[in-house]
Amino acid sequence: MKLPRQPAKRGDIDPFIAMDMMRIANEREAAGADIIHMEVGQPATPAPAKVIEAARDALGAERLGYTDALGLPALREAIAQHYSQRYGIAVAPERIVITTGSSAGFVLAFLAILDEGARVALPSPGYPAYRHILRALGNQPVLIETRAEGRWMLTGEQLRNQSAGDGLQAVLMASPANPTGTMLVGGALGQLIAECDALGLWFISDEIYHGLDFVEPAQTALAHSDTAIVVNSFSKYYSMTGWRIGWMVVPTDLVRTIERLAQNLYISPPTLSQHAAIAAFESLEELEGIKAVYARNRDLLLDALPSAGLGELLPADGAFYLYSDVRQFTNDSVEFAHRMLSEAGVAVTPGIDFDAHNGAHYVRFSYAGGNEQMAEAVRRISRWLKSD
Repeated sequence: MKLPRQPAKRGDIDPFIAMDMMRIANEREAAGADIIHMEVGQPATPAPAKVIEAARDALGAERLGYTDALGLPALREAIAQHYSQRYGIAVAPERIVITTGSSAGFVLAFLAILDEGARVALPSPGYPAYRHILRALGNQPVLIETRAEGRWMLTGEQLRNQSAGDGLQAVLMASPANPTGTMLVGGALGQLIAECDALGLWFISDEIYHGLDFVEPAQTALAHSDTAIVVNSFSKYYSMTGWRIGWMVVPTDLVRTIERLAQNLYISPPTLSQHAAIAAFESLEELEGIKAVYARNRDLLLDALPSAGLGELLPADGAFYLYSDVRQFTNDSVEFAHRMLSEAGVAVTPGIDFDAHNGAHYVRFSYAGGNEQMAEAVRRISRWLKSD
């Protein structure tokens, strides 16, 4: 008798609820509903004009075959120049790996440094795909609870305590962070990396929201360590989500390991997107204009949401998120988010996506839309909460 076919256990991971919410919101929109999207971290603007122009030029002039697994040399050079100009740091182009979005960067990083069963410290709340990818690869995410009064960031003391009992191999941090928008400020990043070095832990720095900083410039882990692994992307600041193009900066002795993995898993990143991405670094005036829109959205929401009843908002340092306490209205952020969508026409992400322990009391707002959209969202939310 044939045994029934079963899906592999490694695929038994939680959904990415933000993407579920986007699908539901899109379905309602397709059916005629007027929806304001604040559920996903996606710029409402298209890629910069020079990026689109570069893509058109490449379509006409390039064969668009495979590139090297590590990416186009010209793009790797452009990224190296970016580190020199923005951070004043010299990074050899040979250490830069072009990836199919930051998601592929995390997969490559985890496979390169972690054996099966390895334990990785993550802040909670945090980006859900970190833990989902780790579990799918047979690793163990170790969630460390953070608090608003600590800017939702891990501390060296927490790492010392956790490492002593859990045998950690790595730490993954984002600054600016998703879902909170907070940053490691002052000397906090350098102190955390020094603690990882003392404990013998790999440090993976998610810098996908760099450029989107509103209080002080975001620091790169590369300013503090040559052994840190940095993952970044053209999706957020550069407004190129669907182009699926990102990069890593890795220690020299990991380059060949990651190259072999990339050759076999991906062959190469999308060639058209690589040619287009080079022009992103020539688009800073346009991109800073988009960032100014986000800054106005941030100011609007920080002022208006508490008036609507959604208080306890940290003045988020960067990215384009606010993480709001909603326990005044509900103990079920999933049900709350679904009602806000169906009754107010505003899509948000329930905090349970980012924090299984306390997320029922929070929702995340993405303010990556236009100023008028965000103002209308505030009006709808205020009316809805007052009528509820």
